[in-house]
Order: sequence, then structure tokens, then C-alpha cells
Amino acid sequence: MAVKCVQNFLLGAKHFRNRQNLGTNLRLVYYHSEERPHEEEEALSSEWYEKAFLKLTKLSQLLKNVDLIDGRLINLNDDSRIFDYKLEHKMQTLKSLVRAFIGCFSVQETMRKNLMTSFADDPRCREFQCFTKPSERDPITLSSLTKVADILNISAQQRKIVRHTICPQVTQHQIWTGALEDVLNGLKSEIDFLIHCCKRKEINLAQQIVASCKKLLDSAILPDPESTSWMRLMPTKGEDLSPSYKWEDVLEMLVDLINCLSEEKRLILHVTKLEVMKEGLYQIRDVLMDKNIGYREVRHQENLVQKKLTKALGHSSRCLFTLLLYYLHGCVKDIEVDVRGGVHKLDGENKFCLYMGKILTSDEEKAVQIGVKQLDRALGVFKFVMETAGMKGDLVLQGHLWCVGAENRLFPYRGNTYILHGINL
Repeated sequence: MAVKCVQNFLLGAKHFRNRQNLGTNLRLVYYHSEERPHEEEEALSSEWYEKAFLKLTKLSQLLKNVDLIDGRLINLNDDSRIFDYKLEHKMQTLKSLVRAFIGCFSVQETMRKNLMTSFADDPRCREFQCFTKPSERDPITLSSLTKVADILNISAQQRKIVRHTICPQVTQHQIWTGALEDVLNGLKSEIDFLIHCCKRKEINLAQQIVASCKKLLDSAILPDPESTSWMRLMPTKGEDLSPSYKWEDVLEMLVDLINCLSEEKRLILHVTKLEVMKEGLYQIRDVLMDKNIGYREVRHQENLVQKKLTKALGHSSRCLFTLLLYYLHGCVKDIEVDVRGGVHKLDGENKFCLYMGKILTSDEEKAVQIGVKQLDRALGVFKFVMETAGMKGDLVLQGHLWCVGAENRLFPYRGNTYILHGINL
């Protein structure tokens, strides 16, 4: 019950209620995310902020070397995965409380001053307030083109252009096989870790299936086209050949994997990605995937993969978005954004500012770098989609980070501006 209350922070019906399970008897304000016609917000008392700040300080100290990155709790010291649900719940509590502080006057004033300093030579980017609406402080997981298009307010016609342009690029055979391999590699690494501390037969079976699936996937990857493999002819009848496989064989393995791991909560993110990739595999299940059919026929089968995926994967497809993430960043993890932000049209200019935020538990250099890179991935997707849609005007990207007790700082990264805001009373 406590977890549910924390996760629904700022999301329920508007009223004050005591929540003693937060440990500080804080009086929280709840807002229903689906009923905000005027983006109204009730003021919190100074007493609430004092108690909340004490809670934030304690949580920040506890979680100093931990971060929640794209759904995974990570130890920042060695980049290892942490499987600790209680610690993850504490992280969610911290982020919920920080979202409340972002809307308060003192933090808004700090952000305004930081913007004035950071964009001293560009008044257009400094003279507007961001994260003032409750909806702008909600978290969001980027898992489809539709979510990106909704924030950018892209028209239906522009969405068609985006899909029509992106699909042929991200459904290329090497992108498809690379994305699927990345999903399997990520799953394999965590299964290999769990198998030493978990005696469940399903984990052992899953390990075997992953190994078989990866071996089968290797047969779908053609050697370097610059090599002499182009001279390989169609095998003659009667030759001793290995069995011919189709993508349906991989699909069956993924179904078996999902069934094996459906009860394993620690692998839920990987199982979800397997479900996502099933969509694409279902569309190409009849296509051959091995190299025993001659070079020309292999190329024909690869083109079939691209054509079928391009035709079948729609704008809202999570599989299509996964391929786009691999195409842009070389990994398939959905991007979680702590504070979703929004788009602001700058006055008197055909120029827009997209701003999003990340909540940190530490202002040490490594933690800040990880936060900046995570925001950069998210903002990069938005920029790519906007440019692909042919939207007129320039898009300025702003990344905002918050940390309890941090010193306000500016971090330029890859041509964009990232600002660290300290949260203090």
C-alpha cells in the first residue's frame, strides 16, 4: 500500500491526506493525471516542505551511489545491477518528492536565475518558465513514436511522413538482427548472474534457450560482402547441408523464453522486450534466415525482412521504436525520463525549446555525467523525429537536473545545455 501511495504521488484526486507510511507524516497533495483541464495546483504548506526536505536529505544520503537508469537500479561505483525492491521503492519516493519541490516557488526561482545565467546572450531561451504545470513534472517512458509525437504536437500527416521515412532505415537486416542480438545479450548477462544465486529450473532452461537462440541468430548474419562470399553459389542437390531455418524458429524460442521467465520479476524488463520483438518476428516468420541458400537468395531473404517489417510496423509499434533506438544509439533499452517537460515556442521567433529533466541522488561527477547522457539520448530522439517530420523552425534542447543540496552548475554537452539545480530550503 505504501508503494502504491508513493508511486501515485501527484496523481490522485485533489485533496490533502495524511500518509504516515512515508515516515514523516507529510501532508501530500494529489492530482489526477487524467483530469487537469486548467493545470490547477494547490499550495503546500511550509511545514510540509520542511518535513519533506528532511526526508529527501535522508534518502539522498542512503541512495548516494545508486541511480535508476531506464528501469534498472544501478550501483554507480561499478555499474552493476541491483536487485533490491525496497531500495527501488525508496528511489521512487525520492523522485516523487523532488517532483513536488520542482513546482515550489523557491526552486522555480532558482531555475529562473540559472536560466538567466546560462542563456545570458539569448533572452529568448531564458525568459520563460518551465516545469510549472503538474503534467510537465510527470515521468514518462519513451517506448513508441506516438509518445514522442504527442509531446512535439506533430500532426497526423507529419506522423505518416515520420513513419514512411524511418521504417526503411531502421528495418534494414543488420539493424533488425543487431537489435534482436542486443536483447538476447542483455538477457543472457543477467541470467548468467542469477543462475549462481537461484536454483529454479526455469532459469537453467532459459539459459539453454538463449544460447540456442543466439547460435541460430548467428546463421542469419552474412559475412562481409567485401569478402569472396559473394561467389558462393546455390548448393547443389544432394550436398550435405545443415537444416534450413526460418525466423519462425526464433519466434518459437522467444515464446518459450517468455513462458519460462514470466514469473521472474527480476527479469521483467527483458521479458517485456522479448514481447516487443515478437511483433516483428511474427511478421517475418516465413522468411528464411540461414546462409546455406546462396548469396543472391540470402540477399533476397534479407530484403524480404526489410519489406515485411516496413509494411507491418505502425507508428505506435514498440518494436519499431526499439529498432529506432538501436539505429540511433546502438542499444534497445526504452528511455525513462524522470520529468517529462514540454515544448515552448519562443516569442517572435520560429524557434522552439524542448526541455526535460533528470533527478539525481548525488552531484558527483560520474552521477551527473550519467544523468546528462541519459537526457541526451532522450532529447536526441525528439530532435531526430522533429527533423524527420519536416517541422519548420529551430529546436533548442535543454536538459535540467536536480539534486538535494547541490551547487548550481552548467554542463554543455554535444552542443546542448544541461543545468544542475540545487534543491535547498
